[in-house]
Amino acid sequence: MTLLWACIIWVFASAACAMFPMRYQYVPAVILLIAAPVLILLIGIQVSAWIAIAAIVAFIAMFRNPLRYLWAKIRGQNPQLPPEFSE
Repeated sequence: MTLLWACIIWVFASAACAMFPMRYQYVPAVILLIAAPVLILLIGIQVSAWIAIAAIVAFIAMFRNPLRYLWAKIRGQNPQLPPEFSE
């Protein structure tokens, strides 16, 4: 039951984060980006591997741009941030 509430809170937090202006989304989005794989792992352990795979697909679809940016940084490239992030 605790996992269910944690997932519901994560969904509402991500919806609230999406309503922020782009320059204020960075810190909450990073926290959600780190918390999501932990929740997905717990879903896989407690519920089912198929549900966890579906959650991973949804996670990648939702965070595709930040994940592309991180992947480019890991490979040593210098990706450009959108102008909304530069102040």
